[in-house]
Amino acid sequence: MKPDFDNHSFEDWLEAGRIVGAHGLKGEVRVYPNSDFPERFIVPGERWLLTPGAAVPQKVQLQQGRYLSGKGLYIVKFAQVDYRDQAEALRDSRLLVSPDDRLPLEAGEFHVADLIGLTVVLQSTGATVGTVVDLYSAGNDLLLVELAAQSDAPQTVLIPFVEAIVPTVDLANGRVEIDPPAGLLP
Repeated sequence: MKPDFDNHSFEDWLEAGRIVGAHGLKGEVRVYPNSDFPERFIVPGERWLLTPGAAVPQKVQLQQGRYLSGKGLYIVKFAQVDYRDQAEALRDSRLLVSPDDRLPLEAGEFHVADLIGLTVVLQSTGATVGTVVDLYSAGNDLLLVELAAQSDAPQTVLIPFVEAIVPTVDLANGRVEIDPPAGLLP
């Protein structure tokens, strides 16, 4: 699993998770997932870690991982990280997936990175609503949409990412069509 730095920019890489701190005294870290694929955090093997301030990710060996359901976090152990201070030094590091290692998706599933930047339009009229700037997992996923310029200060709205409200995601044309219920949009 060697990243092809010549053929891919970092915009093409996926962030699978972010290290939010140390766990215990034996070098384990807490990882907040940004992926629906638990194997990224549990199955031993090579991973890529981008530490704060680094220009390129470094290869690390995941030894083991487990999920803490009450916290929504994974506890992960990397090779050669044996002490709490080593684990704490990894805080804010990003666990990355190269474009070549993307797992296949089922119909109706999307990588978060592919949704960011899509134009949001009303399905009924084609009018531009705004741009997807993030996705929040909160029971049902929520698209954070920055509304098209209506004033000096950008406004955002959360749109439930469910088929009844977002019936069309057109990655090829860079757009999401929505059919919002009354009162969802300002």
